[in-house]
Amino acid sequence: MTQAREDNALDLAGSQAGQAGARPSRRRRRFSVLTRRDKILLGLMVGFPLFLDLALIWGPALVSIGLSLTNWRNTQPLTWDNFVGLGNFERLASAYPPFWEGLKHNVLWFLVLMLIATPIGMFFAVLLDRDIKGSRFYQSIFYLPVVLSLAVIGIIWQLQYSADNGFIDAVLGFFNLPKPDWFGDPNINLWAALVAASWRHVGYIMVLYLAGLKSVDPSLREAASIDGANGRQTFQHVVFWVMMPINVVIVVITTIESLRAFDIVYIINQGKNGLELLSVLITNNSISEANLTGFGAAIAVVLLVISLVPIVIFLSWMMREDTSA
Repeated sequence: MTQAREDNALDLAGSQAGQAGARPSRRRRRFSVLTRRDKILLGLMVGFPLFLDLALIWGPALVSIGLSLTNWRNTQPLTWDNFVGLGNFERLASAYPPFWEGLKHNVLWFLVLMLIATPIGMFFAVLLDRDIKGSRFYQSIFYLPVVLSLAVIGIIWQLQYSADNGFIDAVLGFFNLPKPDWFGDPNINLWAALVAASWRHVGYIMVLYLAGLKSVDPSLREAASIDGANGRQTFQHVVFWVMMPINVVIVVITTIESLRAFDIVYIINQGKNGLELLSVLITNNSISEANLTGFGAAIAVVLLVISLVPIVIFLSWMMREDTSA
């Protein structure tokens, strides 16, 4: 009997000890590295940028998509009677010739920046990467247009093309050459604006590519030179392919630059008389005297869809690279 009592006492003590030992383990499970203040700060750091992204980017994009399905004018209330479905897009494709002109000019803008301005910027970057004398000075000179806004660049080149006191016409007059109407002739004013845009784009690409060239492993060039490759062959067969991520970024940036071009042509002549671009058509229809907000939103949606193509390609390429790594 006494032995049984002792056994029960030992069992009770063991169970109580087991419960006491289990309590710290449960407390350890509830323990968190982050304090309450840390969680609040983390929530603000994530939530506030997310709110700005939704409010300033995705919110207006969704509103534009909704307005593109209406014929709403911003001088009247928006009701269900304004809903027209895909009518605005049908009108763009069949009864609005400036749309196709603007789309053609955007494609031409992209081709000039991609095939002329971008290679020039890459060429300057390759030259400056050789640490030639005065390379810092040349970098500053070529990069200076990038610091300026496109509106200021448009004003600068408008003065350069001026028929009264412009530098270009002064040089042509000195050599007794004909002086074209740079911003009055619809056959050449787009090319004149592209010169101004390329002036800025060359410096932008030069800085990006120069930064990429500085990150290339010097041993790759040394190995190519040991194999007998000259400078051109080393860049063409080794350096260019090593810098493929930078090349993809440059293609995406150039595409976006060509699609969002607006400031220069609007400063010149409000994007008319041969300077029609999709971005200008959006402005002229949405907030001008026409007040065709729904129709302008339809053009904005088309531009949004076109802009998403290079972005989606770039993101898919980056995700594939991360997966393979």
